[in-house]
Amino acid sequence: MTEGTRPVLSCTGISKFFPGAIALDEVDLTLYSGEVHALLGENGAGKSTLIKCITGAYRRDAGTIHLQGQAVSPTSTKESQALGIGTVYQEVNLLPNLTVAENLFLGRQPTRFGLVSYSRMQTETARILKDYGLAINPAEPLSSYSVAVQQVVAIARAVELSGKVLILDEPTASLDREEVELLFSVINKLKARGLAIVFITHFLDQVFEISDRATVLRNGRVVGTRELAQASQTDIIHLMLGRQLESRIQERAPAKSGKPLLELNNFGRKGTVDPFNLTIHEGEVVGLAGLLGSGRTETANLIFGVVPADQGEAKLRGKTISLANPRQAVGHRFGLCPEDRKTEGIVGDLSVRENIILALQARQGWFRPLARAKVNELAEAYVKTLDIRLASLDMPIRFLSGGNQQKALLARWLATNPDFLILDEPTRGIDVGAHAEIIALIERLREKGMALLVASSELEELVAYSTRVIVLKDRRQVDELTGGQISTGNIVKAIAAETNREVA
Repeated sequence: MTEGTRPVLSCTGISKFFPGAIALDEVDLTLYSGEVHALLGENGAGKSTLIKCITGAYRRDAGTIHLQGQAVSPTSTKESQALGIGTVYQEVNLLPNLTVAENLFLGRQPTRFGLVSYSRMQTETARILKDYGLAINPAEPLSSYSVAVQQVVAIARAVELSGKVLILDEPTASLDREEVELLFSVINKLKARGLAIVFITHFLDQVFEISDRATVLRNGRVVGTRELAQASQTDIIHLMLGRQLESRIQERAPAKSGKPLLELNNFGRKGTVDPFNLTIHEGEVVGLAGLLGSGRTETANLIFGVVPADQGEAKLRGKTISLANPRQAVGHRFGLCPEDRKTEGIVGDLSVRENIILALQARQGWFRPLARAKVNELAEAYVKTLDIRLASLDMPIRFLSGGNQQKALLARWLATNPDFLILDEPTRGIDVGAHAEIIALIERLREKGMALLVASSELEELVAYSTRVIVLKDRRQVDELTGGQISTGNIVKAIAAETNREVA
């Protein structure tokens, strides 16, 4: 931006604290008229929290916000709209059963003699949407149009209500390429009108296509702001992943793995993960690397049957098997520790003991309860083995720290004696001590012959314990690194490459 230009929005030292966690730590963000500013970061980086502080959905604990030079402190999204700050989310927050015109003018309908003037509302809607390149019938229900058109209507409404700052939170996540181009044409029109636009996305190609600058958050802090005309995708990936990435390739011992355990051939699901081939051997750790949205979690869920594949086949020790749901996966001695342990892993109100034996009991059947003595023996053994810090096995698991919850989840699956364990972000959001213990546990399990698939944004971890690393981008496999090829630098190169070879 031109030096000396007064920003439209200036956030300085924004901080937000939650019990036991710092969500935002003195974050600065500056937006200028007529620019698209990308806000980037992995899950948990603080993007959503920052937006909620700016728009009044959260009360900030420290820092200031200035809009066109004036200090503002919105206490609700309605108040932020009145000030000039509008937000459009990935899930269009309009009413599909109402007409296009009714959605655009919801809460501010034009009236005549005390009655809503539908003809005027429809005429105004047609005029407004024409500026966005849309020629649609304002009297039709919003649901009769595509998601992209609904997004444009939501943007038009936000701009009409605000008109100074527009925040777009993952607006292209559900759109195909043609719909993305429609949305980008609208964004460019708004740039020309002088709006300051925040663009949140995990598609780096789109960031460089539409954005002028990018600010990267990591662990609640700003780690860098870059003019994208002078930056590369590799530069931004370095900031997002937060590593002192090595240019050298580490010397690694040859991988020692056993017989093939799981073979996936042309395995995939349309719209979720492109078909891929993957063989996982006994006693090896296969790492899944890639940015947010690359397909790491989707691949893990597909293999575990959370989302069933619609093509390809799976073989376990040479025999074709079905992985249509998690029950079948558990029956084949698979385990999955999900990325979001609080909503998809632990059952917060159940005790630590009950959480640990949950998968084993489910596999045996709910009408054949495990003996109390065996339950206690298993739970106590894994609490000791994994050093789970707790006051009592009877305490609700929600009262444990994040690291101890993660170790209890691992205990749940280890209690089933799995042959194959899938770990999705196993060390995210836990303390340093638990972090090191879980990494050491992965190594021990591999040495004992267990096969593991680990999806992680922690590249140095993947390099440390993986016998192979599969690199994903845009929900497809783009590279496979083995032996001496495995390094943080090579992973980043594969992610950032404009043209990647597909894994055969």
